[in-house]
Amino acid sequence: MGMIKRLWAWFTKPSHLALGTLLTVGFIAGIIFWGGFNTGMEMSNREEFCIGCHEMEDNVYQEYLGTIHYSNRSGVRATCPDCHVPKEWVPKMIRKIQASKELYGKVFGIVDTPKKFEDHRFEMATREWARMKANDSQECRNCHNFEYMDYVEQKPVAAQIHNAAEEQGQTCIDCHKGIAHQLPKEHTVSKEF
Repeated sequence: MGMIKRLWAWFTKPSHLALGTLLTVGFIAGIIFWGGFNTGMEMSNREEFCIGCHEMEDNVYQEYLGTIHYSNRSGVRATCPDCHVPKEWVPKMIRKIQASKELYGKVFGIVDTPKKFEDHRFEMATREWARMKANDSQECRNCHNFEYMDYVEQKPVAAQIHNAAEEQGQTCIDCHKGIAHQLPKEHTVSKEF
């Protein structure tokens, strides 16, 4: 009982040494927590993590392997996180929280077979297109930006379309759905390329 009273007294009236120790330990614990958190976030931003489950590896990853974002003349590769995770910290955290909802589909087997995946493809694609539209295709614009496009170097039809899209305030995903993955069967093509 005496030990508890002494501990209580120490906590209610800590000495300067105790406060200094507490601040130092808190500071070190904060650095360790932040380092661990940041390391975990970066590990989950790697293509290996993205295709770590067969739902992604067997479906959309196989489609991506045949695209210009995977293999091209310049040797620049856009990986899953380049297109699906913002680079800025706050938008990245928001996207990670949103993506945690996708784990529900994994845990409960909603998309665990190719048929189930196809059955949900339109819903998943629509949600991703809406997200990209809402953020002005920010992930695309990390590499492709109207400001830096040289329309003279583009094919005439592409230059005309990009120029019109810029003037109309369109974003990449308005025209480039299906650029790295198959379009869902339910998707109707209008003026998309």
